[in-house]
Amino acid sequence: MIQIQPIHERNRQSVVELISLHWGSPIMVTRGKIHHIDRLPGFVLVDETEKIVGLITFAVENKELEIISLDSLAENKGYGSLLVDAVKNYAKHHNINRIWLITTNDNVRAIRFYQKRGFRMSGLYLGAVNEARKIKPEIPLIGFDGIPIEHEIEFEMRPVP
Repeated sequence: MIQIQPIHERNRQSVVELISLHWGSPIMVTRGKIHHIDRLPGFVLVDETEKIVGLITFAVENKELEIISLDSLAENKGYGSLLVDAVKNYAKHHNINRIWLITTNDNVRAIRFYQKRGFRMSGLYLGAVNEARKIKPEIPLIGFDGIPIEHEIEFEMRPVP
């Protein structure tokens, strides 16, 4: 049975290890801002053995919630959707005005995923990943399907009141 839990001190180290494995380090850079995963709130999806099978982290500032990372360890099982729904629910209960996120131009799966869940494209930042590499050099030059990683794409949605 799959269960959603908030990130807490008991699972924080596992979260940091998962992010480091999937994203190259425990920091993320979006729009030139550094996010330390070990300090962010979020939710984990755990199986019956308490193993993390999905993870979402976010930052809240000025009544806006930015999704920093979303990881599903099993594709097409609905894990990502469950985690996004948990964030939407959090936003609703905390009077968040806007949920937004950044992905890169190579991440066609994420672009499709977020649009199918009600997010709309709200910004394109040409060359932004080159700037992010100055902060986080672990960002690869080539991404999914051999596409050069160069640009950030912003998606947003307004939570239902």
